[in-house]
Amino acid sequence: MGVSTFKGGVHPYDGKELAMDKAIVDLRPEGLMVYPLSQHIGAPATPLVQKGDRVLMGQKIAEATGFISAPLISSISGTVKNIEKKLTVGGSMVESIVVENDQEYETIPGFGERRDYTKLSKEEIVQIVKDAGIVGLGGAGFPTSVKLCPKNPDKIDYFLANAVECEPYLTSDYRDMLETPEKLIGGLKVVLSLFPNAKGKICIEDNKPEAIRILTEMTKDEANIEVVSLKTRYPQGGERQLIYAVTGRKINFSILPADKGVLVNNTDTLIAIYEAICESKPLVRRILTVTGDAVAHPGNFRVPLGTNYQQLVDAAGGFTEEPEKIISGGPMMGMSLFKLDVPVTKNSSSILAFKEDQVSKEPVTPCINCGRCAVACPTNLMPVMMMKAVLQKDIDRFTALYGTECIECGCCAYVCPAKRPLTQGFKEMKRRIKAEMARKAAAEKKAAEEKKVAEEKKAAEEKKGEA
Repeated sequence: MGVSTFKGGVHPYDGKELAMDKAIVDLRPEGLMVYPLSQHIGAPATPLVQKGDRVLMGQKIAEATGFISAPLISSISGTVKNIEKKLTVGGSMVESIVVENDQEYETIPGFGERRDYTKLSKEEIVQIVKDAGIVGLGGAGFPTSVKLCPKNPDKIDYFLANAVECEPYLTSDYRDMLETPEKLIGGLKVVLSLFPNAKGKICIEDNKPEAIRILTEMTKDEANIEVVSLKTRYPQGGERQLIYAVTGRKINFSILPADKGVLVNNTDTLIAIYEAICESKPLVRRILTVTGDAVAHPGNFRVPLGTNYQQLVDAAGGFTEEPEKIISGGPMMGMSLFKLDVPVTKNSSSILAFKEDQVSKEPVTPCINCGRCAVACPTNLMPVMMMKAVLQKDIDRFTALYGTECIECGCCAYVCPAKRPLTQGFKEMKRRIKAEMARKAAAEKKAAEEKKVAEEKKAAEEKKGEA
């Protein structure tokens, strides 16, 4: 049985009152739309269009490359202006398809047609999800079609709808639950049809009583689905924390949730699955919260993928004054922005703008070894020791401390009285480890190739000598 929460975590000010009562507004942007080819975990997509092509809303414009990858779908109709590197939220320049929006929103044939999922085979459902370009919309970006194909589907006994939305200020999932609860339930029914032994659980923190009430009422006659109320605590929406809170099962990086009989999808991911399967709509939109004390009119917006961030801010009335801090995502795990000329992608969730950058105003002082970081860590790590390894650039020590299991939630940095940049240091060390692993893999591949060439050359010389 679950325990309704997990060990560790924090209770930051949630700021949700700014936008939680604001209904989702549909926004139709103007101008250029930018589609980075890498909006997911895995290999970047490969373009299927070229400069000058006219594309339609719902048309596949880039194909998945390899098993862990996802295609891209045009969210508008228009003309391909170029395929070039464009700035993304992460600060890197990524190869992107740039399309000029013609404002006609002409769709491909069949877009929006109703479809009965009960008349589809499991293979057809998974293929539709794949072709729709759906990835985890909770931030991870893992291709959903891959997640829906575990090694032992008959051993999946829980499918969790992650409706927690534990990041402060974010309210888009909450609004989705209030405004389109039938799609959330419908999406959960679709995925449950793939797993004959699974029960569905819609997991919501208890700071969202209205969502709990609505979904409980709508699922009261569903024998296979129930709503689970969880204690409000960040990061309750983390996959491992959620699984433990609901089922009591412990997950670490050495195993997959499916190995413990559990699968998890975010609220909007399940809604996207419903739209793809039952409404013939591939993933062409994202719902974002635009909020913060510097935003004139905080709200929630449904926008086509590829929309420029600046247009979203303009739709929210712009800024009441120039913000010191702008964040893409939540304040705990989001990324700071130095400009708004970046596109909405599948991983986008919000734009936060604050009058003051409170973090930069706090001076960093020496660690006092108080242990608060260890108490707050939801993964039961030792951040204080990990940071020493970071400062010493000791990869082996960091790895021995299980530093690679850090989920980068920010709890340790949040509670640190010395204001040490713990999470930032762990992110950098994990990037360094990943780069080192890639370097070693490349060196081993090169060595293997050189060995093969040498062996072939030796064999050829021996054959020549025998002749």
